[in-house]
Amino acid sequence: MIDIHTHILPGLDDGADSMEEALAMASRAVADGIRIMVATPHVITGLYPNSRKAVLEALERFKGALQGNDIPLTVLPGAEYRLEPELGERLSRGELLTINDGGRYLLVEMPPMLVPDFAVQVFYELQLQGVTPIIAHPERNAGFVREPGLLYDLVSRGALSQITAGSLTGLLGSAAAACARKFLERGYVQFIATDAHSGDEGARAPLLAEAADEAARFLGEEQGRSLVTANPHRAILGKAVEANPLEYKRQARRAFWKMLFRR
Repeated sequence: MIDIHTHILPGLDDGADSMEEALAMASRAVADGIRIMVATPHVITGLYPNSRKAVLEALERFKGALQGNDIPLTVLPGAEYRLEPELGERLSRGELLTINDGGRYLLVEMPPMLVPDFAVQVFYELQLQGVTPIIAHPERNAGFVREPGLLYDLVSRGALSQITAGSLTGLLGSAAAACARKFLERGYVQFIATDAHSGDEGARAPLLAEAADEAARFLGEEQGRSLVTANPHRAILGKAVEANPLEYKRQARRAFWKMLFRR
């Protein structure tokens, strides 16, 4: 399996806080059947200002530690960017780190409580430069939960999305599980990833197998497992990943006077 969203590089964000913890995460991932990880530390202006250079240097140190400890895990470069209006401009300046540094896919996180109005414009600017945004964990974003049509709008315009393994398995609560399943069934999701932050038990562990089983149960064996195998494999190679979202039909709003004078 391939995990495209992890916080395994030590000391860069709220993920692994030491090399020892990062190596423990790697060992757990391998035991679970994960063979390739993309390291995607947070990049949030004013909080985690991780530069492209800093991430690549941390990755090289970690790869050396993996080799020195005989852990058979391939770790590739990436980052998780908080959506901001300047993201397209930063991409044009060569500042951003795409998935596997391949120039094709960029992991993007919305603010937790909303989907900003400028999301469509920023995604359009990224796509004009040949980069497809991958929306991180939409099932945990209050804006998408309230209005699933917002996710449909972005995916139908060419974006992709990734749900968290712990959401699908229920470790992040019943609401996240229900939303993740709904997004899966409607074709809004192309990837499942761990969003791993630690080696402990629980929702932030580097585990994919159980979530892959759940996806296979909902979508069928081939389609479900493609979310942790074929699709992420295509992403790290810079190849096209298909999305076929079912149209989201918004309920027509009743006229104001009908709301006042119900019969």
